[in-house]
Amino acid sequence: MQEVFELLEKLSNAHGISGYEDEVREIIKAELEGVVDEIKVDNLGNLIAVRNGSEKKLMIAAHMDEIGFMVKYIDDKGFIRVTPIGGWFDQTVLNQRVVLHGKKGKVYGVFGCKPPHIMKDEERKKIIKIRDMFVDVGASSKEEVLDMGINIGTPVTVDRQLAKLGKRVTGKAFDNRAGVAAMILAMKETKSDATIYAVGTVQEEVGLKGARTSAFAIEPNAAIALDVCVATDFPGAESAHTDIKLGKGPAITVADAAGRGLIATKKVLEWLTETAEKNEIPYQLEVAEGGTTDATAIHLTKAGIPTGVISVPARYIHTPVEVIDLEDLKNAAMLVARALERAGKYFK
Repeated sequence: MQEVFELLEKLSNAHGISGYEDEVREIIKAELEGVVDEIKVDNLGNLIAVRNGSEKKLMIAAHMDEIGFMVKYIDDKGFIRVTPIGGWFDQTVLNQRVVLHGKKGKVYGVFGCKPPHIMKDEERKKIIKIRDMFVDVGASSKEEVLDMGINIGTPVTVDRQLAKLGKRVTGKAFDNRAGVAAMILAMKETKSDATIYAVGTVQEEVGLKGARTSAFAIEPNAAIALDVCVATDFPGAESAHTDIKLGKGPAITVADAAGRGLIATKKVLEWLTETAEKNEIPYQLEVAEGGTTDATAIHLTKAGIPTGVISVPARYIHTPVEVIDLEDLKNAAMLVARALERAGKYFK
């Protein structure tokens, strides 16, 4: 389990908003060197690692990007306004420490706003929106900010390190560095004789873009997207009327986004559930009303690609303090590895 922890730690602590996934891409390259026959990067930035085998082509995909921000304005006093890249709940952002990835290297900053001490009563009752916050990098002028290497378009990520939380772990960007870790572990574990394409996709959080272009180029016989899903085993989540728990195994998606995203075919569900049962891998079934994954783009590519989703349950997703159970991550990787080996039974 230490190997799983150390891999996730590297991936979670790395930085890369949509379109700026470079750090994560380099980690995947290093982990899969010697495991695959070819590693390439396509025009959009997707990392595609290929292990040669039979004519059957199988694709596993995990998006590399995390939600973050981008600099859009610097005022004369050196305070910075940003726009969200990906889906943020405004309340989770205030007072976070962040990293601005400028031309001269990393610069640290903090999200600030007017303190409650000088707010009017009605102001205290309102949610502070990201558009009303600013990033303070300790500068006293716009020129000083520019001298730091920060300009319009500079990407910004949350500054947070992975930590143990009892028998579980907490950190940033488990969505989807947990999926990336599972993909890497699966590639190291599987003995499938098919040609396997392990794809670290870009820009999932802003429109499933990398999955769409890479699946179009590969045109696999079947595919699996690896991601996280919403656990509902904590106070206040009961109203979701779903039963996804940490420590009970990876989730196999039946449908997401209330059917507007992926509705897995019967054959795909049989492939994944029968594989889990045959190998005594614990699993959960997920029907979700909100959110979707790379599978939505993959399964609609060209004439249609049979695609499933295997997810690591996570608490508090799209925050800097996501929580997962490493056993679920390990089991997700094992399920993918075994499914790749049994794909020939389901897909010709």
